[in-house]
Amino acid sequence: MDKDVARSKKERLLQNLSGLDSLLVAFSGGVDSTFLVTLAHQALGEKLLTVTASSQIHPIRETEGARNFARKRGIRHLIIHPEVMSLPEFVSNTAERCYYCKRNLLELLFEVARENDIKQVAHGANVDDLKDFRPGFRAAREMGVIAPLVDVKLGKEEIRFLSKEMGLDTWDKPAMACLASRIPYGDAVTEKKLKMVADAEDFLAQNGFKQFRVRCHGPMARIEVENQDIEKIAEAQFRKRLMQAFKQIGFMHIAVDLEGYVSGSMNRALGEVEGKETLK
Repeated sequence: MDKDVARSKKERLLQNLSGLDSLLVAFSGGVDSTFLVTLAHQALGEKLLTVTASSQIHPIRETEGARNFARKRGIRHLIIHPEVMSLPEFVSNTAERCYYCKRNLLELLFEVARENDIKQVAHGANVDDLKDFRPGFRAAREMGVIAPLVDVKLGKEEIRFLSKEMGLDTWDKPAMACLASRIPYGDAVTEKKLKMVADAEDFLAQNGFKQFRVRCHGPMARIEVENQDIEKIAEAQFRKRLMQAFKQIGFMHIAVDLEGYVSGSMNRALGEVEGKETLK
């Protein structure tokens, strides 16, 4: 990574944001959206509104993190509650699940934007996101959502570097995705499964793990942690505590994936995806 190139992209991003009349940013509280919100606030001040979605598929700790960040920095912020579990196309959990979820969320965001006389809606996609299977990006493109980080060709490594330079605590924050991504395509998404995953991942977070996923395969939990954490999770005393906690949560069987944490591993069940979703 060329640091000077990254800084140049940041300056172009600031210029682009400063040229906007007003902006609503979908704010998850993750690395990318926090970086975008920080610069958008610098460029636009009160002409920026940030909106965070809170529902059964969003970890509570992420929603609270976004709320606290906005409050501390004096950034206008709203929390909305999309009814994702009322969407049959989402609950059935096909490979297009994210498309329908994203469209539903964006419809709410555009409604908020209209109510506040805001001209543009943005999300924090970066160029590295375009390498994965992301049906939600198609929904964003169809609805006219802008992707300022993509426009200046910023990638994840650059965003983490710049975030650290800016003093943002999120610079090394682990990647996060909605809880429904823990359920294999074809298995119906239910509130019970989502809560089991959320509670299991909270247990891991409370015990010092940073990057992890708990994949829900019916009554079995498949735990993904970083390779250096596999020995920790297999240590006899901790393993006993983990098994007790997970069984209380509702899992009958607990497995550790020896491959370790792999972002988007559920997508591999789709095989080779032709024509990956991209923002153009």
